[in-house]
Amino acid sequence: MKFLIDNIWLILLALVSGGALAWPSLTRGKHSLSTLQAIQLLNKGKVSIVDVRKSDEFSAGHLRDSKNIPIDDLDKRVGELDKAHPVLVVCQSGVRASRAAAEFRRAGFGEVYILDGGITEWRTQGLPVAN
Repeated sequence: MKFLIDNIWLILLALVSGGALAWPSLTRGKHSLSTLQAIQLLNKGKVSIVDVRKSDEFSAGHLRDSKNIPIDDLDKRVGELDKAHPVLVVCQSGVRASRAAAEFRRAGFGEVYILDGGITEWRTQGLPVAN
């Protein structure tokens, strides 16, 4: 007990540091995929990749075989996709993809995933994009 009392500040510092290191993993949703996890999902096949960025952002570079449905048009165009296949939603950084994923789930899609960090993280990892 004396050890704990004598080293309370050191123990608190260790707990706070550990919490800060674990925070990104804890805040990432269960449907958010890292680039590696996204590649593994894509390699399984039969995945619909939906890029919800604006058309000009999409034409500047996107994941191969992705379909561009801007988030503002999503409610009108959600029927273009097959609900039987998983959906990987991509945007610039992941913010718009989160909103779009919620819409897909409301529309009845079972497996909806978000590319964590979006196309920005994809490019940072040196992964290929199509133009």
